[in-house]
Amino acid sequence: MTAFLLIWSPKKWPWPELPDVAKRVAAGVAVADVWGCGFARSILPGDRVFLHRVAQEPKGIFGSGYVTRAPYEVPDPATKRGYRLCIDFVYDWVVDAHEGVVIARDMLRTHPFSVQTWDAQSSGTVIKPIAEGALEKRWAELTGKRKPPKLDEPGGLIRSSKVTAHKAAAAKTATESRAKTKPEPSRKPAAKRAHKT
Repeated sequence: MTAFLLIWSPKKWPWPELPDVAKRVAAGVAVADVWGCGFARSILPGDRVFLHRVAQEPKGIFGSGYVTRAPYEVPDPATKRGYRLCIDFVYDWVVDAHEGVVIARDMLRTHPFSVQTWDAQSSGTVIKPIAEGALEKRWAELTGKRKPPKLDEPGGLIRSSKVTAHKAAAAKTATESRAKTKPEPSRKPAAKRAHKT
C-alpha cells in the first residue's frame, strides 16, 4: 500500500461542508469523497491518502482515508488538457481544519517527516516510505487506531455534499460539451417558386 498527499487550500477552494463531514466521520459514518489528484495515475484502490491544509493557518495534516476508485478523467474545459484526474476515497478520520489540524506543519519540518516535500502545488504526490511510516505511527497516536471503513455499507456509502456538487458540475460540463459537438440538423434548400409572367 502506498500513501499519497491530497492538498487543500482554503484560499482556492472554500469548504463550508467540512465541519459536517468531520462530525459524521467522528460518529463512525463511512463518508466518501472525490478529490483531484494532479497528474498521478498510479493511485490504486486501497492506497492511503492524507489531507494537508496549505496557504493559510492552521497548516498541516487534518484527514486520512483509503482510495476506493483509481484516477479517472473528469471533463474540465478550464484546463489545457480539457480534463482533470480525480480519485474517490472514504475517510477514516478528518477534523474541521477551519478550527485546527491534527499534525501541524511545524512538526512536519522535523526528521523523519522533513524528508518529504509537504508543500506540493497539487495533490497526488507520493509520500516517501520513511515519512509515511512515521506519519502513520504519529497519526495513530493522535487519532487512535481504527480499522478501515467498511465499503459494503447497506445502501452504499454516504456521499459528502462535495461529491454531489462535483458530479453535478461534471454532468453539466459533459452535457454542454455534447451540445456543442451535436451536428446541426440538415436543412433542405427551399424549392424555388415559379413566377407567372
